[in-house]
Amino acid sequence: MSDHTATRSAARIAEHARRHGLSSVDVVLHGGEPLLAGRERLGRIARELARALDGVCDLELKIHTNGVLLDEAFCDLFTEHDIKIGISLDGDRAANDRHRLYANGRSSYDKVIDAIDLVRKRCPQLYSGLLCTIDVDNDPVAVYEALAALEPPRVDFLLPHATWDDPPPGAPGAYGEWLVQIFDRWLADGRPMTVRLFESALRTLGDRPSLTESLGLEPSDLVVIETDGSYEQADSLKTAYDGAPSTGYTVESHPLDVVASHPGIAGRQSGLDGLAAECRSCPVVSSCGGGLYAHRHRTGSGFDNPSVYCRDLLRLITHIQEAVRSVDTSTHSLTTAEFDALAAGYGAADAVARLEEAQQSLRRAVVAGVGHASTAVEAWRLLTQVDRDARPVLGSVLAHPYVRVWAVQCLTGRADDGHLPAIAAVAAVRAGVQASLRVPVRDGGLHLPSLGRLEVGKSAEATVETAEGRLTVHTDDGTWTVALDAPAGTAGWSPVRRLEADGWSVALDDVDLYRDCHQWPAAERLDDEELRRWQAMFAEAWELIRRDHPAYAPGLAAGLSVIMPLVPPTDGSEVSSTARDAFGAVAAALPESAVSLALLLIHEFQHVKLGAVMDIHDLYDPGHDALYYAPWRPDPRPLEGLLQGTYAHLAVTDFWRVRRLADEGEAAHRAAVQFARWRTQTAEAVETLTGSRALTEAGERFVAVMRRTVRPWLDEPVTAAALREADQAAARHRGEWDKQRAQGSDRS
Repeated sequence: MSDHTATRSAARIAEHARRHGLSSVDVVLHGGEPLLAGRERLGRIARELARALDGVCDLELKIHTNGVLLDEAFCDLFTEHDIKIGISLDGDRAANDRHRLYANGRSSYDKVIDAIDLVRKRCPQLYSGLLCTIDVDNDPVAVYEALAALEPPRVDFLLPHATWDDPPPGAPGAYGEWLVQIFDRWLADGRPMTVRLFESALRTLGDRPSLTESLGLEPSDLVVIETDGSYEQADSLKTAYDGAPSTGYTVESHPLDVVASHPGIAGRQSGLDGLAAECRSCPVVSSCGGGLYAHRHRTGSGFDNPSVYCRDLLRLITHIQEAVRSVDTSTHSLTTAEFDALAAGYGAADAVARLEEAQQSLRRAVVAGVGHASTAVEAWRLLTQVDRDARPVLGSVLAHPYVRVWAVQCLTGRADDGHLPAIAAVAAVRAGVQASLRVPVRDGGLHLPSLGRLEVGKSAEATVETAEGRLTVHTDDGTWTVALDAPAGTAGWSPVRRLEADGWSVALDDVDLYRDCHQWPAAERLDDEELRRWQAMFAEAWELIRRDHPAYAPGLAAGLSVIMPLVPPTDGSEVSSTARDAFGAVAAALPESAVSLALLLIHEFQHVKLGAVMDIHDLYDPGHDALYYAPWRPDPRPLEGLLQGTYAHLAVTDFWRVRRLADEGEAAHRAAVQFARWRTQTAEAVETLTGSRALTEAGERFVAVMRRTVRPWLDEPVTAAALREADQAAARHRGEWDKQRAQGSDRS
């Protein structure tokens, strides 16, 4: 593209944005391979676009590349102009090498992986995701695992361009089956990254707009500007026939409004009325939308046909419908009062109980995903028997937070199904069912989730016989009988112990096989003295919460079931965390004081609550990939991370707000400093969330209620000394953050 054409293109885009009052414009630097244009030309185009749109609207610049030419100098350029980077990769090495070889036959795979690693390390804020063109000859799970291992914020699975005259390779329906296998794995993994095709299907099934022109009935809003300045429709139309995307208009002579009136574009903006009769009568038409326009073409009838991928899209969408129903979170909802109470930062016992109900459905879904495919057939049969005869008992076993952690790890290939017999044994003994199971032994121990760990020697497997209230274990090294109420110290038995306080009890789990899933390493079995210190501090912290922070007590008592001890850091700092799949669990190293323990319990349980809310309600657009400053973190955060941190700091702010009045002397001053700092920065973060323009209707309501909580605190009196220290702390954090960002940009 010449400089003149780039300037005219930018002027036309700005003209259109100004005329229609657009708040933002997305421009994708596309190819061929756009890096072949070189850094200087790409830089001139980016500068011209930014100049033309300055003061008119926001500009979101993106580039799609195969990555083989990507180097540090390109990263410099993209960092300078904030150009988001999407990289094409078709999966693992075998998948890549089917179609992406150099002319001499060499593989391009290593070059592409190096490019992705470069972006992730040097300019992670620009990493927008991976584009994968589907080849049904590739193993779908291997493709998914290879892509997921690169931790992309988004993956686009692209159906290869085809028409009824030139259909895609493979058997009819093969692409739908290929995608179904990936969808099931992605769903079982807890949707670790946005998959635009799947998210779009889920959104359209829920009567929300699609994220891609390949699905849904939303009008097309895309135009292509070719290198010679001609306007074209979507370049996918080139697959239909020669000249199909042409409009006859150019940036030199025509504004974009003229292009919008072109019959081809107008036809793609007519929604349901623009589809073939067969499509209009289809039960999934509102989700499918007839598929990509180019894929409908047939000689003689033009585009008045279903997609050549009709069977594939029907298979995928109906499967997603059934999968969503099986997870069953759609049947769970919060009342307006419960939703608002949680959004305000609190949430009484009934609201938290409603979250637990939805979590139970999710646990059952992921455990069923393991059980249906497990080789431990007898264990699965026993679980289904307990579910039939004593459903609440099975529910209590599955409610142990690390059962879901195991199931998700199992479905993602990070664990095996050998834990299923242990879960079945626990369910049977709690239900009083007589059974006999073969259970794997790990590191000399038999791990029974929610019950404890039994040392059984070096045998690889144990036979576990269950009866009401007790189990008997046989290995080559001996036989043990353990009662459910057996105390610690009973012949190799390490039960899960409990922390007791007035009116509340939680498990202190330092033996579960899958507990080490938090940000910090799990502690090994606590000795008696460590247990006594935990018990004393827990009781004191709970008394403090009930007395001084009573709004948080009911929710904690209803939802926090496990505390998992962490290894204390050698520098004496306090650490705590939650894990997304471990609802009901908080991990922590024992802090120095009951005040600190009370704060970390309240703080971390905020994350537990919000994660469960987001399992029921979509609060933000998952396709939104911008990063934001968070006053409590050294690194830029995605929108979900900012939302989680802001919600947690509602409680942190409120905690110090109370402590500055409840404490005395220096403790009261320190609390006032914390309150003054976090009230301002939490309020600012709330406004950042609102300004993201990526919140759903439910998300907007949630954040608006958060605002109602924090804003009155801004007017509460705080001493001048506390305000000064708070401002200094905030300025130091922001200054260090800006410095690191600048250094990162320099290194790029």
